[in-house]
Amino acid sequence: MSEAVSEEPAVEASLQAFTETLCDSETYQQFVDASEQLEADDEAQSLLETYQQKQQQLQGDEFDSSVMSDLQELQTELSNNETIQQHRAAQEELVALLKQTNDVVSEQIRREFAQSLGGGCC
Repeated sequence: MSEAVSEEPAVEASLQAFTETLCDSETYQQFVDASEQLEADDEAQSLLETYQQKQQQLQGDEFDSSVMSDLQELQTELSNNETIQQHRAAQEELVALLKQTNDVVSEQIRREFAQSLGGGCC
């Protein structure tokens, strides 16, 4: 048991270094930049908020075709909004990186890495 206890600081240090490296990656930084741009874009924020409100309305008791129509129109606007698309692309790239990272680490430790963490990385 003392061997496992003595390995814990090394594992924690390795995990900390891994997390810092991941958070310093260009992919993560692009996601952070895209998130900041999205937060600063009032038009994009308004579109997203309206879309979410319409989604909630659609989840009500009765189906409302006008709400569905509004959602479809908003979806088109979301697809045409450059800030939102840049954020989505950056998010997809980050998710792909995290999946690849999880696969490599999981292979090395012979168990599912993401499940063993119980939380986010950055």
